[in-house]
Amino acid sequence: MSRIGKQPVAPVSGVTVTVDGQTVTAKGSKGELSVVLMDLVTPEMTDDGVVVKPADESRQARAAWGLSRSLVQNIVTGVSTGFERKLAITGVGYRAQMQGSDLKLSLGFSHEVIFKAPDGISLAAPTQTEIVVTGIDKQQVGQVAADIREFRPPEPYKGKGVRYADEHIYRKEGKKK
Repeated sequence: MSRIGKQPVAPVSGVTVTVDGQTVTAKGSKGELSVVLMDLVTPEMTDDGVVVKPADESRQARAAWGLSRSLVQNIVTGVSTGFERKLAITGVGYRAQMQGSDLKLSLGFSHEVIFKAPDGISLAAPTQTEIVVTGIDKQQVGQVAADIREFRPPEPYKGKGVRYADEHIYRKEGKKK
């Protein structure tokens, strides 16, 4: 039994959730999102909220059960509060600043990197060493943060580069004489 799948997605004030076959749609103050679930699970609307059940007792259906419930929870959370991912920049001369709606990164290359935010994502640079990625789609927020980190991932000797704010970099010892 899936511990996550058994729990219903509780209704949130200000969010209306509709179930139409395999499509679950959530509409809230931040926007509207929908997810199409696999045929291995059946979503239904109850008084407790949205309940996801496996279609049969197959191994694949039980594996998709918790995932499907998490996807529904993510769209409900996204349209009500949204998601945020913070990045930190470490290194001498490495900095980030906003240039209109684009993010301008100085990461030790011979040129500056200009990153354009996709639709539905907002970028902010409160300081020169912080980047905040916000949006309503959890997957898209995580992907944009990973794309920014990919420009200069942190290296293990001095820790220079772009890292997640909650990421710990394992440091290596340098060369000895």
